[in-house]
Amino acid sequence: MRNILSVAGKELRAYFHSPIGYAVLALFAVLCAFFFYNYTAAFVVQTFRMMATGQMAPNVSINEYVIRPMFEGVLSVVFVLLVIPMVTMRLFAEEKRTGTMELLLTSPLTDLQIILGKFLGALGLYLCLMLLAFLYIGMLFLYGNPSAKPLLAQALGFCLFGAALLALGMWISALTKNQIIAFGVAAVLFLLLYVFDWVSSFNSSTWARVMSYMALPTHLDNFSKGVIDSSDVVYYLSVTFMGIFLTARSVEALKGKP
Repeated sequence: MRNILSVAGKELRAYFHSPIGYAVLALFAVLCAFFFYNYTAAFVVQTFRMMATGQMAPNVSINEYVIRPMFEGVLSVVFVLLVIPMVTMRLFAEEKRTGTMELLLTSPLTDLQIILGKFLGALGLYLCLMLLAFLYIGMLFLYGNPSAKPLLAQALGFCLFGAALLALGMWISALTKNQIIAFGVAAVLFLLLYVFDWVSSFNSSTWARVMSYMALPTHLDNFSKGVIDSSDVVYYLSVTFMGIFLTARSVEALKGKP
């Protein structure tokens, strides 16, 4: 375990020894601020309109009008197309490009320790981004009364969502030494997994239901509603383990193992 944490710490520090970590944090902070302001302003305007027409303003839910659309509708797309591909593109591709991959593979560390360490390092940066997003949401508790239960479920869902994509992105990074290619392929793969559910809107066949089950938003929706379904947890954990397994096989191939 100590070796895994050592690799994870080294990987997390490496993000901030290059512009990538700062660029990701800055970009994400700006996007969060922009969407948070817009959704909050729209909520305030809607509340005043309801009060002006004599309707019951408390019926307007902060969770439904601000938190859920911000996370499920916008930030999930930002994570899929931009943030997570940026975080994972360097994990193995950079090692290959600089020629340190051979040194890493011949070190006393096992393949699994290296892979889990890199995964946890990337997950650490992702959790920092999640914390940043929830700092904005925390302001709502100072001036409003959002429900905490759906928010906690949403936090869990996004942690599992991020872990699954990070594992797949790590695998893609292990297949190439070009970070731009790793970024592009990961973004395309994540986008496909994001839009698979669109098929179910006009097709109810078996293959359409399978694609809908494979879609990322399908399993994120319950968490956004405050519902923790074991099938959704199993889905994200399965994708995470699959990504780690495929990465292990790719690393073995680099060492010439059967």
